[in-house]
Amino acid sequence: VDATVKLARELKIPVIASGGLASIECITELAKHENDGVIGAIAGMALYEGKLDFKAALKAAKGG
Repeated sequence: VDATVKLARELKIPVIASGGLASIECITELAKHENDGVIGAIAGMALYEGKLDFKAALKAAKGG
């Protein structure tokens, strides 16, 4: 999360986090940095392996 936020702050284009999402807490933390340029996250493997619940992740991404 920290590296993604740092990258987003340095770039002028939006950043989508990819890889390494292990929990709802990661989603919640990334969502706090939308104004820094983090506009989304790819959570394919975490969803596939059952590490993340899609509905809970979506709620966390929306700040809920």
